[in-house]
Amino acid sequence: VQLQASGGGLVQTGGSLRLACTASGLTLDYYAIAWFRQAPGKEREGVACISSSDGTTAYAESVKGRFTVSKDNAKNTAYLEMNDLKPEDTAVYYCAAGYLLHATLFNFYRDSDFNPWGQGTQVTVSS
Repeated sequence: VQLQASGGGLVQTGGSLRLACTASGLTLDYYAIAWFRQAPGKEREGVACISSSDGTTAYAESVKGRFTVSKDNAKNTAYLEMNDLKPEDTAVYYCAAGYLLHATLFNFYRDSDFNPWGQGTQVTVSS
């Protein structure tokens, strides 16, 4: 059972990236997918979440209107579309799966509510 995050890279301010999180050994139909990020010297923060069932989404205030989380259950893959990127978006981005979790409660979940976690992908935004 694992998640594989990919799609990170170096982009200029204002640019776009799409991260992918591919699951193996589990069926995303039953799992919410959350994206977290951790910048150097900072705590890990939740960025976005999509529910296991009805496609409801939640976002951190800092990314609302710029990031979009989605999930393609047929491909067992989730995505984080990131537009209008800023230098403060620079971080290692992780995806994580939460069994039957709902995005409306994203702010209340603990890291331990999500399992498994992907290995992280680096996003660097140059100014």
